[in-house]
Amino acid sequence: MDIMDSSVLTSSLKLGELLPVLEGITDAAFIDDNDGICIWCNGAVEEMYMEDSENICGKTVDELVSRGIFTQSVTKVVLEQKTDKTLIHENKHGRRLLTSGYPIFDDDGSISFVLTISRDITRLTTRDKRHTRLDSKLLDVNKAGSFDVSDNQIIAASQAMQNVLVLVRRLSTVDTPVLLTGESGVGKSRIAKALHDESKRSDKPFMHVNCDAIADTMIEAELFGYVRGTFTGSRAEGNQGVFEAAEGGTVFLDEISGLPQNAQIKILRVIREGVIQRMGSVRNIPVNVRIIAATSRDVMELVRSGKLRDDFYYSLNVAPISVPALRDRPEDILQLIQRELGRFNKELGERKFLETDALTVLMKYTWPGNIRELQNIIERLILTTESDEIHAENIPPYLRENAEKNTNKNTDMSLKSAMEQAEKEVLSSALETYGSTRAMARVLQVSQPTIVRKLNKYGLTGAKD
Repeated sequence: MDIMDSSVLTSSLKLGELLPVLEGITDAAFIDDNDGICIWCNGAVEEMYMEDSENICGKTVDELVSRGIFTQSVTKVVLEQKTDKTLIHENKHGRRLLTSGYPIFDDDGSISFVLTISRDITRLTTRDKRHTRLDSKLLDVNKAGSFDVSDNQIIAASQAMQNVLVLVRRLSTVDTPVLLTGESGVGKSRIAKALHDESKRSDKPFMHVNCDAIADTMIEAELFGYVRGTFTGSRAEGNQGVFEAAEGGTVFLDEISGLPQNAQIKILRVIREGVIQRMGSVRNIPVNVRIIAATSRDVMELVRSGKLRDDFYYSLNVAPISVPALRDRPEDILQLIQRELGRFNKELGERKFLETDALTVLMKYTWPGNIRELQNIIERLILTTESDEIHAENIPPYLRENAEKNTNKNTDMSLKSAMEQAEKEVLSSALETYGSTRAMARVLQVSQPTIVRKLNKYGLTGAKD
């Protein structure tokens, strides 16, 4: 059975496949039997709970609670309710933990084991002695799955965003036009800046143009400049446009649905010939720029309706990147909250922190406005909450109502996506250490064809037979 092909686990799952994956993740993982006895835990448990594994394995969850290892047992709730459950609780050293429990069923439908995964959220929900704001270490690339480029940090704990960053790294080495698609607020401008910052053009200008915000009559002058006397109110000496100002760098054309046809034709000349003409002039001016475009609209519908010329679309769509909505990358929500809470506390001179009831609501919300909405909500909470403690009652009612409707959904990450992320990390590490698929298969206790298939699934290359 392929553990990644189903989000519902059964006891027929080979522990030989599951345990190496769980051992490779940075979150604490436990496996308890149906009597609530811990039968296995990974190495991260000792660090997070500051307790030797021999003092945890073989003990019942009730005993661990009575000893103060943690204040509440997620496993016990899962066994009682027979469904996934996520709780926020503390260990005996005062660390606050977000723990999700997942029942593993027998073929007859009874629970055989319970898998629990814990993440430390202490720094998000409590104040420390240093002005109580989250520092950059919380978002370190090696610890939080983020991609840090020139202070343009992208959160990528989720597999969906890791796939995006693979493309960013690959496309940053070439000058091919890139088309970014995705809902409003997903962070397309941040991806565009990352493409620039990681490229050989990083020391040259990055020009961001919101095409929707410029009147049709002015957009050509904005992009390509104009010569003296071109139109009433123009500068006597003329003016250079964005493409000239960005020489050697990158032009990011945001919301290209706002581009009129004439402007699209002239941008095509930039892509194909590397030249522009200022308005009112017939002289060709060579320009050396990389073009990145973006839209939150249905791009094929824009082509069908005639809003975008098909030749313009195909010239931009050589290297497309689809940026996922926040609801499709729930693993990233906690770290995004961390980042924005720290950023706005610093900018506003505050030291607000989220109490667990508020954090639980934010983790259950579906974020239809994506990252931009999350940023606005965090800023609003810091500005409108009088005390340093932000509680659920401080959160707007519409958001609390939405979160309540989703109370039965996984509020940390789906087991499937968490396991996929962990599996990729283990495979990548094993590939680097052993080099061949046969050696990896022996160590991970699976078949060699399984290793080959999974390496292909995650785009991991360089393995020998």
